[in-house]
Amino acid sequence: MNLLIVLPTAGLLMKWRRCPAHVRAGLNKNQSMHRCACTPAVFPLLVVAVLAVAAWPDESSAAQPSSPSAQTAPSLQRGQRLLMQYQCGSCHAIPGIAAARGLQGPSLEAFGRRSYIAGRIPNQADNLARWIVEPSALVFDTRMPSMGVSPAQARDMAAYLGSLK
Repeated sequence: MNLLIVLPTAGLLMKWRRCPAHVRAGLNKNQSMHRCACTPAVFPLLVVAVLAVAAWPDESSAAQPSSPSAQTAPSLQRGQRLLMQYQCGSCHAIPGIAAARGLQGPSLEAFGRRSYIAGRIPNQADNLARWIVEPSALVFDTRMPSMGVSPAQARDMAAYLGSLK
């Protein structure tokens, strides 16, 4: 937390501050490093600075959504890019994916209208995402390899494939 870092620093600044009046008077560093009557004039500025830093949100708390509903929804555009990135088109023909003319796997044209994935699994978004992540966990004798796709990436890819009607 930011407050834990700033408070000790502010305390040290308040305790050991070089007084400008004593510096101008020519006192050396050891003589001018002390708490004097000039120090309280700086106190309100330090309080404001400490409160501002303490109220500033941490990057870690800002990056995490507050509730499951605040998580990002599957994106068709991300899914399309991921299908290109993982070169799914080397085995499948996929509409909307450049150079996706593979013949090893089935064509994924109108995939959103299909009833089953691999002829066995009901075609639902969560099933498709699980299939993309680890196909052999759902159909042990499948020829489709596991490509190292994360569950979040698979949701985006499933959203794109489900949109193909």
